[in-house]
Amino acid sequence: RNNKLDLALIYSRRDAIATGVFTTNRVKAAPVILTRRQIKGRFARAIIINSGNANACTGKEGMVDAKEMISLTARALSIDKKLVCVASTGVIGQPLPMDKIRPAISAAVNMLSVDGSPDAARAIMTTDTFPKEYALKDTIGGKPVTIGGIAKGSGMICPRMATMLAFITTDAVIDYNSLNKIFRETVNKTFNRITVDGDRSTNDMVLCLANGSADNTILSGKDMEKFALMMEQVCFTLAKMIVRDGEGATRLVKINVKGARTLADAEKVAYGVGNSNLVKTAFYACDPNWGRIMAAIGYSGAYVKEKRISISFNRVQLVKGGICPDRDIEKDAKEVMKSREYEITIDLGVGDRDTFILTSDLSTEYVRINAEYRS
Repeated sequence: RNNKLDLALIYSRRDAIATGVFTTNRVKAAPVILTRRQIKGRFARAIIINSGNANACTGKEGMVDAKEMISLTARALSIDKKLVCVASTGVIGQPLPMDKIRPAISAAVNMLSVDGSPDAARAIMTTDTFPKEYALKDTIGGKPVTIGGIAKGSGMICPRMATMLAFITTDAVIDYNSLNKIFRETVNKTFNRITVDGDRSTNDMVLCLANGSADNTILSGKDMEKFALMMEQVCFTLAKMIVRDGEGATRLVKINVKGARTLADAEKVAYGVGNSNLVKTAFYACDPNWGRIMAAIGYSGAYVKEKRISISFNRVQLVKGGICPDRDIEKDAKEVMKSREYEITIDLGVGDRDTFILTSDLSTEYVRINAEYRS
């Protein structure tokens, strides 16, 4: 694909416990449907991923092609096809170029390397401007344990479980129920807290494989807590990379919502503000247009009382009691917005629930990238 790496293969030398989280979009790509079935067996050894083509809205042919990718990978690795997952990302509605993919799968198997993560991270990119990979190692259960991952995504990002793929691997010995619980909780605290453009992909997929090759004692107590914290750090770092690389993005903004009556209300406000085109264009212009934020809070569907709302940019409180008491403070807020990363804290003052999301600005470059996406 334009002389770029565009096919990645992740392989475990032994059976790995497998779990995953998938898009909630009701229009789902063939690989999403198929891989959801595959991991019901709770084990996997390989993931084959292509970029440039989503294999979504491709009918029966798309499902046949996804199944063939699994079969070809299994045959080339001499493993059971039940142990292979498949993922795709790219343009929706076009058939896969199987004449190119068939020989490429064999080539990928021959190129497998313990040092192949950087190439795999590049191969799953579409409009991304940089590869996304991160890993941690620490002693758990008496042995060195590693958790690492690669991810892609910069546009069509609003997972809610954007186009977003992430693949996490670990050599830890851990039982399925514990891994599944930790991983789902982690996804909710990381990949489900990001938005670039409010669009939810047909192909979102986050998979985790744990093959036990670290030979640690079975995790429990503090070791399990340590493992969960490592998993969260790996996933949050990758999630943050996705927002930082948002299509045309120049700012990464953390939106904190405090004092909500319910968690659902806190999330409504966070996403209402984080997905507002008017707010996001103000981020791009470094314009502390707090009125746009107030409007987004008001239409979010959350329970709010205007006179109790306060808004701060980092430590600069711009709004108190629903109004801006000192217009000169906007100058300080504008300086905050010139930073590459900053936080906005919204205190609703009607409860004790809170949450946060990561979002980006909306620039003219976003329009250009997506206008030219298929050309």
